[in-house]
Amino acid sequence: MERINMPITGICSFAKYPICTDWEEIDADIAVLGVPYDTGVGFLSGCRFGPRRIREVSTHYARGEAGFYDPERDEVLLGGPVRVVDAGDADVIHGNIEQSFDAIEYAVRKIREKGAIPAIMGGDHSISIPVARGLADEGDVTVIQLDAHLDWSDAPGGQTLGNGSPMRRMSEMEHIKDMVQIGLRGLGSSRKEDFDAAKAYNSQLISARESFKLGVEGILERIPKADKYYVTIDIDCFDISLATGTGSPSPGGFSFDFLNDILVGIAEKGNVICFDLVEVAPQYDPTGATTRVAAMTMLNFMGHILKQKEKQGR
Repeated sequence: MERINMPITGICSFAKYPICTDWEEIDADIAVLGVPYDTGVGFLSGCRFGPRRIREVSTHYARGEAGFYDPERDEVLLGGPVRVVDAGDADVIHGNIEQSFDAIEYAVRKIREKGAIPAIMGGDHSISIPVARGLADEGDVTVIQLDAHLDWSDAPGGQTLGNGSPMRRMSEMEHIKDMVQIGLRGLGSSRKEDFDAAKAYNSQLISARESFKLGVEGILERIPKADKYYVTIDIDCFDISLATGTGSPSPGGFSFDFLNDILVGIAEKGNVICFDLVEVAPQYDPTGATTRVAAMTMLNFMGHILKQKEKQGR
C-alpha cells in the first residue's frame, strides 16, 4: 500500500519536510531551525514554545514536491526539485544565556557551511544576536527588521542580551553594515534616546504610519541594494488583530498581504542568506491565528527566496 503521509499523520516536522538533525549531512536549499529560547523576555514569556507550535500548524500546509499554488500570483512555490529540510532545534539551555547563544551561533554557521539558507523559528528576539554572529564569515550583511519595536535598548537593568536589544547589539558587529527597520509604532515602545542612537548609526527607520504612506514600492526603494540580506521578522509587526499570540502585541500594524508583499519585494531585490521569525507565544494565541500567520509567512518567504535563487542562478 502506498504511504500517503497526510498532514494529520506521521512525525511533526515543519510542513512535513524531511528531518535532518545531523547538520554535517545537510544537503538542501533551506534548513528550517527551531530556537526554543525565551530567557531574553522581560515581561510575558512563553515564546520558547513557538517553534513546536509553528511546526504543528505548518503540517496543515504540507504539499511535498507538488509545492504550493498561489492563485493570486498564479505561481507554484516550493515545488520539486526544491530541497527543504527540518534541521531540528538549536541546543539551547533555558536560563543559560551564554551557552544557548553559542549553540544558536553554531547552528547557523553549520547550516551556512552546508550551503543552505537558515529559516529560523524563535524564540524571543534576542536570538537574533547569535544568529547575526553566525553570519560573521559572510562579509558585509544588510539587516532588514520588520517589527513594532526599535529593539535598540542598551542595557536595561544591566541586561545587554535581552529581546529589547538585538538591533543595538547587531550595530556593534563589524560585518553588519546597513540596517532598515520597518513598522515601528506604539507609545513607549522605545525611549527617544534609543531612537536618537539608531539615527546616529544611520539606520533607516520607517514607522508603520510612514510605511502605509509609502506603500510597498516606496518601502522597497528605501532598502539599499546589497549583496546579502538577513531579514528578522517579529510577529508583532502584524496588527494585533492578526497577532495576539505574542508578548507585546500592538495595534496599528501590518496586514498579512502588506507584510508579505514587502517580503516578496525583498526576495526579488537581492540575496537573502538567512531569516528568522520570532516572538510567537502560543499560550496567548487561543484561536491559533498567530501561529497560522507565522507558518504561512515563513512558507511564502521561503518560496519566493528560492524562486529568486533559481532565477538568478545563486
